[in-house]
Amino acid sequence: MTAQPITRIGLGWLLVAQVLVILPHIPHLPYWIVAMWLGCAAWRVQIYRMRARFPGALVKAGLILAVALGVFFSRGTLVGLEAAVVLLVAVFILKLVELRSQRDALVLILLGFFTQVTAYLFNDGMLAALYSLLPLCALLAALVGLQQSRFAARPLVPLKAASALLLQAVPLMILLFLFFPRLGPLWSLPLPNDKGVTGLSDTMSPADIAELSQSGELAFRASFEGPIPPQAQLYWRALTLERFDGRRWSQSLGAQHGAPAQWVRQGEPLRYSIVMQPSGRPWLFALDVGQTPERDVRPRADFRLERRRPVDRSLLYEVTSWPQAIREPQGDPAALRRALQLPEGGDPRSRAWAAELRQRHADPQRLVDSLLSHFNREPYVYTLRPPPLGADSIDAFLFDSRRGFCAHYAGAMTFLLRAAGIPARVVAGYQGGELNPAGNYVLVHQFDAHAWVEYWLPGKGWISVDPTFQVAPNRIERGLEEAVANEASFLEGSPLSPLRYRQLAWLNQVRLAWDNVNYGWQRWVLGYQGELQSQLARRWFGELDGRMLGLGLVAAGALSMAVLALFLFAPWRRERDPQLRQFQRFERLLARHGVARGRGEGPRDFAERASRELPRQAAQIRAFLAAFEASRYSAHGGADPATLLRELRRALPWRLRASRG
Repeated sequence: MTAQPITRIGLGWLLVAQVLVILPHIPHLPYWIVAMWLGCAAWRVQIYRMRARFPGALVKAGLILAVALGVFFSRGTLVGLEAAVVLLVAVFILKLVELRSQRDALVLILLGFFTQVTAYLFNDGMLAALYSLLPLCALLAALVGLQQSRFAARPLVPLKAASALLLQAVPLMILLFLFFPRLGPLWSLPLPNDKGVTGLSDTMSPADIAELSQSGELAFRASFEGPIPPQAQLYWRALTLERFDGRRWSQSLGAQHGAPAQWVRQGEPLRYSIVMQPSGRPWLFALDVGQTPERDVRPRADFRLERRRPVDRSLLYEVTSWPQAIREPQGDPAALRRALQLPEGGDPRSRAWAAELRQRHADPQRLVDSLLSHFNREPYVYTLRPPPLGADSIDAFLFDSRRGFCAHYAGAMTFLLRAAGIPARVVAGYQGGELNPAGNYVLVHQFDAHAWVEYWLPGKGWISVDPTFQVAPNRIERGLEEAVANEASFLEGSPLSPLRYRQLAWLNQVRLAWDNVNYGWQRWVLGYQGELQSQLARRWFGELDGRMLGLGLVAAGALSMAVLALFLFAPWRRERDPQLRQFQRFERLLARHGVARGRGEGPRDFAERASRELPRQAAQIRAFLAAFEASRYSAHGGADPATLLRELRRALPWRLRASRG
């Protein structure tokens, strides 16, 4: 094979396959890669036309050095996922100009398969999966075209053969998908920088929440087993922020590494499943108090759920929550000390007001109610366009601007409670969501990011309260769009987002229907992992150990291959090639007259032997063979073999023709 040249049809399909493989990578490739492919493709075509030479050793070394420098200057490194993908695509392109034989082309095709797989690191959606069938089919067509030089005048024949191969592989693919054991990764790849992973960070300032409020990216979807709770009750906890430096709130080490907090179950639980989008963060989203059977998820000291590794791809997990549970009624002394921490100085007016409230209300609950009443009674404004605040940001917000959104109100109330001696902390997460009636689930977007307050009382534990509700109840009950309708600031930086046009009924229905399709893809295809696979196997076959499952998988695979082989090689299967079909009829006709074709006997030898054994019909036999060879191997063709076969049938003795048994 190494000495065989590359056919024209094989080279053509290789170029088509390269375009289709590289196309999904374009958004995260430097632009010079595209120019390099155009140059290499033109160079290889000129080589095929004998108008250019293959590159020498020095030229190839220079190209490799130029690619390495290009990757380094465009990505800042030669190490890492993105740099590695760019290098792989570059090698996939450069290999094109040194193709000398079919062996080199096979190496290029294998590189193409591997490059196609890396596209799933950046996009694992349903459209991307459907598109991947195109480059896969083109690579198979190139493989077929390399092996069959007779396809030179029929470029679509390799494509038909490749499509048939893919269709034949579908049953085995489904079988492996359903039953092949899911193995955990041996290593973890870093999340690409340009993948959509906007979301909450482990610190919070008002500017961070404001940035999220302008993003229509999806955060997660949630499906409930029973009725969906009202939107005002959907407070999705992500993490707790306890440290305050005067400007930003952040996590504390105690909450990150402490033992799980104690809590008492009360009321009826809520059971639901969540399909979370990649966030690059380890924490998961859940209603209070959430518990999950996932093995690599741990509850933390602040009631959040945290995964052992970051969520770098779509994740499906089940949660059971007890919204009415009493959280830490006794109180952990270390957690309470952290919930009273304040900077040494700053915001003197807020501190003085907190001391005044403490003197006026001996009961902590009355103090909290007084603060909530203050936010409701005074002219505070909920807005996504707050004015900038000075060095004493809490004072400036509470007494001067009085304009802000959830982060302002949650941060200010937590500061006041701590200054009054009541343990409190900020909870960051998401609030509410959009109901999709097509699939009866809730969509939570990045603009649903929210912050609220938790304070602790003896015997009652941590109690959640939302000061934003006192200022803008529409934000909690109907969502952000309703709360800022007067200032038209909802997704103002994304004029093409379909979320801005939800008032158009037909467009909104199309958007929700398409989202329902994507949700099904993520839930049942991408989310089909170990636990779901085990549940399906137990439902169909009962309890199975690993040995029985492996034997069953092998047996099912063997059965599928046997059925496929029977379909492909069955003697009764009709030949699709019209010329071969005519020759098979010629064979059967002569066999009925006592002249059977021997194993390995060529068409010409068979016809000559038949002419000797049937001398009266020798002219018709030789005429049919000549017509068959002309139609099979000559570009100009000749007489019609079917017509000559009918003449041969009429020339044979009647009595022999009648004895077909």
